Amino acid sequence: MKKIFKNLFVVFLATFTLQIFAMASGQPENIKTAQNFSNLKPVKYVFLFIGDGMSIPQRMAAEEFSMKNGNGKLFINSMPHQAVTKTSSANSFITDSAASGTAIACGEKTYNGAIGIASDRKRKLESVAEVAHKSGRKVGIITTVTINHATPASFYAHNTSRGNYYNIALDLINSNFEYFGGGGVAKYNDTKNKAYKGNIYELAQKAGYTVAQGKNAIKAIPANAKKVLAAGYAGQMPYAIDRTENDMALADFVADAIKRLDNEKGFFIMAEGGKIDYSGHGNDAGTNIIETIDFDNAVKIAYEFAKKHPSETLIVVTGDHETGGFTLGFAGTAYSSYIQNIKYQKCSQDVFYNKIAAFASKEKVAFDDIKSLITENFGLIFPENKADADKHMVLSKNEVDRLKNAFNIQFPNGKYKAGRILTAEVIKIFDNKCSLAWTTGAHTALPVLTTAWGKNSETFSGMIDNTDIAKFLKQAVR
Repeated sequence: MKKIFKNLFVVFLATFTLQIFAMASGQPENIKTAQNFSNLKPVKYVFLFIGDGMSIPQRMAAEEFSMKNGNGKLFINSMPHQAVTKTSSANSFITDSAASGTAIACGEKTYNGAIGIASDRKRKLESVAEVAHKSGRKVGIITTVTINHATPASFYAHNTSRGNYYNIALDLINSNFEYFGGGGVAKYNDTKNKAYKGNIYELAQKAGYTVAQGKNAIKAIPANAKKVLAAGYAGQMPYAIDRTENDMALADFVADAIKRLDNEKGFFIMAEGGKIDYSGHGNDAGTNIIETIDFDNAVKIAYEFAKKHPSETLIVVTGDHETGGFTLGFAGTAYSSYIQNIKYQKCSQDVFYNKIAAFASKEKVAFDDIKSLITENFGLIFPENKADADKHMVLSKNEVDRLKNAFNIQFPNGKYKAGRILTAEVIKIFDNKCSLAWTTGAHTALPVLTTAWGKNSETFSGMIDNTDIAKFLKQAVR
């Protein structure tokens, strides 16, 4: 991490100097970026990885946890070139995933909610994936959330609203991109939609796609399939922390896409770690950290391929924005850090919520009935059991009182009431004990870090705008 900090300091110093020079000379502040465009040479294999909701805090927390538990640094943080990246949209300092996805994919700012459409709400924007396809490359789009969600949609769709899932799915089919993988298609059979033409999966098959739903079906797709829609799940993929041996990971889809898309003219693959964002919205640090590490594992798959084609491959890793205002520190733990204790978390907030909701079938629930569930899933120790416990995980009287209060709201008179108040309180206390905190359940305007490896990777340096990523990559895939 020292190298990252050193490089970031150099980045800020260089950017400040550049701006002063630009002001003095009357030259535009982005003169360095403009020069970089003309120097770019085409690259045969281009990977773009987007950690949705992933900024510098998410990267740092995941790496620190990984190192504290003996698994080493993240590959994405060791890539040789870095650029601090601004994320604002055309109409807001704080962007959403549609506007940021469009900026990264197409190279132009738009308003929050727009997919591949200019801020005038009329002009269609061309994405780097579309440029790559026109140049004869094969294209793969992968995500851990639904395949017609905002970020992946920005690479193939054109719509004034990210919420028009069915219409966006029609654009997916019309793109003719060779590979779509990860989550399923949201609202795939929206019969009430004015543009309804039929079940999206059936329409995809008619358009020449081999459609496979589920792990076994995906494995059975013929090697010679020309176009693939590999929906691992009906909706989004499970969190990495909840994954079983029957589930697939983002890395599995990246490996499958590489195998199917490799050809003489090369390919462009965009892979999104979409649930980093989801866990950020939920202020679930443990799930967020494991999701970021899982994202890193997917990038390593691309790196293993790249090592065989070092002069022909570019790997770029970025985030579309920061989610949650993730804070690496907590007043209650002062200058101490106990991030290693994230290891005690055994499931995501969503799964834990379902475990609490399972008590709905009981006629009467007491707080004591919930204690073991909290300890089992988060390692939080109640004072009466502190003898053999990690002292940092023993609950204080105040923390126990907070849990009791949340329980009483969730289970008035001992009867379950729908809601997440107890789940949220458990997660908050656990995160704080691990010296982690959050400032919001929404997005922030915090810049993200873009890192790169391979041919043309030196282009990604300094302070850039997220639109520059598309501008750079369009040159690389032309």
